[in-house]
Parts: sequence; C-alpha cells; structure tokens
Amino acid sequence: MSRRRLLGTAGVAGATGLVLGAAGGATGYAATRDEAPAALTSVGSTEVMFHGKHQPGITTPLQARGHLIAFDLTPGAGRKEAAALMRRWSATAERLMAGEPATGGSADGTGHDTGIALDAGPSSLTVTFGFGATFFERTGLKGHRPPGLDPLPPFSADHLDAGRSNGDLWVQIGADDALVAFHALRAVQKEAAATATVRWQMNGFNRTPGATAKPMTARNLMGQIDGTGNPKPADSDFDKRLFVAAGAGDPAYDWLAGGSYAVVRRIRMLLDDWEKLPVERQERVIGRRKADGAPLSGGTETTEMDLDKAGPDGKLLIPDNAHARISSPERNSGAAMLRRPFSYHDGIASDGGPDAGLLFICWQADPLRGFVPVQRKLDRGDALSPFLRHEASGLFAVPAGAAQGEYVGQRLLES
Repeated sequence: MSRRRLLGTAGVAGATGLVLGAAGGATGYAATRDEAPAALTSVGSTEVMFHGKHQPGITTPLQARGHLIAFDLTPGAGRKEAAALMRRWSATAERLMAGEPATGGSADGTGHDTGIALDAGPSSLTVTFGFGATFFERTGLKGHRPPGLDPLPPFSADHLDAGRSNGDLWVQIGADDALVAFHALRAVQKEAAATATVRWQMNGFNRTPGATAKPMTARNLMGQIDGTGNPKPADSDFDKRLFVAAGAGDPAYDWLAGGSYAVVRRIRMLLDDWEKLPVERQERVIGRRKADGAPLSGGTETTEMDLDKAGPDGKLLIPDNAHARISSPERNSGAAMLRRPFSYHDGIASDGGPDAGLLFICWQADPLRGFVPVQRKLDRGDALSPFLRHEASGLFAVPAGAAQGEYVGQRLLES
C-alpha cells in the first residue's frame, strides 16, 4: 500500500476539505482573494509516496480526477531511448507527487515548469507507468515479454476502436485536484518529447473526497454503487491476487516481480436507455439495491450475497442473469480483480445520446485468471450488457515500484 502523509486541518474539516455554510463560504472565498491565502486543507496536502514496493495509483484510494494516456515509441526509438524516457518520467513524477515543480522551475512559476499547480499542494497525485505488448518488440526485449500480455480474447460486446486501444506505453494519472492532474499530464507529454507520441488520451472523474459525510463506495454514472466486491487489503490473498510473485515462472520475467497487470476498457453506458427503467428493474439487472448497494438477498452493502435465496414466489431474489451474480468470485472459480475506475463524459455522441460511461481499470496478478474468465461469463448472458458498449481496450504490464535512486522499469530496461 502507498504510504500517505496527511498534513493540515484535522477532524471534520480535515476529512471534508473545508465545509462551510453559505455565509462562511462567501467569507472564505473573499479571504482567498483579498487577504493572505488560507492554509491547504487536508485534501490538498495529502501526499502519496512515489518510491515503494509497488507503484502508486494501484491501491491508492480513488481520486477525484484522472487522465489515462498511451504513447507509441517514435520510429528509430529503441531500448536506449525508452530507458532515458522512463528515467525522465520517474524523476518528474517523484517531484510532482511531492508538490514540487516539474523540472526545476522557480517558485514564481518562471523557468521550465508551467506554473499550473503552483499553490495546490500534492493533492494525492499519483503517476503510474505500464508497458504494452508492442513495447517489447520495439525495444528488442521480446524475450522478456511476459505471457500475461498475450492478447485478450474477443468478446461479443466489443465495438473496439483500434486507434484508442493498446499502445507501447501507458500512463495513469490521478489526483484530487483537476489542475494538479492536468499539470502532471502536461509534464508527462512534454517529457516524451521526440521519444514517444500520444496514441490516445482519456479523461475521467470520481466524487471529490469529502463530498459525503462519511467514506463510502463510489457510484458510477448509472447511479449504482460500484466496487463493493473488490478484494480488500485485509484479505489473506490480497497481494497474491494483485501482484506478480517473485520467482513465479521463467527468470526472463523476473523484472515484473512485485508488479501487476492493468486491463483498461472504455465502456460507454447507454444512459438514455438505462434511465427509462424503473429503479426496481435496475436493481434486478444489477442484483443490488440502488440506494445502499445491499444485495437483493438482504443485509447491507457488505453482506455476502445469498445466491440461493428465493422470495415468496419461489423465484431467486438475485436473478440468474444479474450482473452481481455473474461477476461474483463464487461463480468464477474465485477469480477476482481490483477495480479502480474513473467515470467519463465527452459530450454527445453521434447517436444523440450522452457519450459517457466508465474508464474501467482493473488490477490483477494474471489477467487470464482475473479479468478474462469474468468477462467471458458476463459476455454470455449479463443483464447489464444491453446497456453497455465496450469501445476501447488495453492491456499493460505495470512494473513494481522504484526504489530510491531507481526509475520505473529499470530492471527490465537494464537487464
């Protein structure tokens, strides 16, 4: 888990950022304009460590703003150039995550840093790096490409845009402040310079920390609580499910020990169709109550689903084709993955409906045992599928965290 340093306001104000009534809000706003700047709230001053056993942005709590961006190496760029880029990216990420300028700019915003996020604080910024299957061919490291990067099988719900899928390099940026996230995005793009060009970029968001009175599982754009069944750090097999074990297989893949695999899917939600359903019907599609995420078999959000429980009419309370039933580990030989998505909204699509949905990101030690078997089951009869369209897909090997003095991917690129 990322080590987080929490500074600033404590108590309720710290947990929520700074909660003010209407009059207090006006006064606080005026103070930031006409008087000395107010101290950073705990949301702005929370820092995630760059160095560690695992890269940040995997087990880090959901952030309010996210950018996903994939790059392709430019013609002529190979292993040497890729190593130099990863060194630059790692150094930049370390500085930005500490709330410092990207490249040694001065405190007044001049110099090389853009100054976009000068006074914002770290804001839980994380920058995470991954390698696509084609990266290994273009860097002469094909023998080190792990089998977990074998192409995902096709699914009947796929309507994939090749131009917005895969890529040599993948970067995930997350922060609790939009300007901090954008600042990191610009820095990553600039550091790529002549080594790599942008293949695709996607922008997402989640609820802002402190927007609710107490921490809760996030909701997606369908209004459903999303992430209830995620593996928990307290689970005895948490690390085994998420991270690649040392010495697991061919020594050529040892560079990935402590790393993970990310499956990235852009899933459009057909919200106009979904919102025509009454809430009771939506709940049967999902298998959980919309208000609190509790399973239809009873209890609270965290109550285990009783998949065999029937109602007075003899019918299963959680229907056979309910999303929660089909995707449950119990129905997939224990297959599980850590889902850590962002919602997105890109205006209106060509069909006149909202171009909105989920930037689905899931983490696992082996996608062929995590994502693939679950998605195959969903593909065969999930009641939610008619309301979804999978429009882009990517699979990336994400190296372990960098130790002090190292850069991400060094064990691979200097092997």
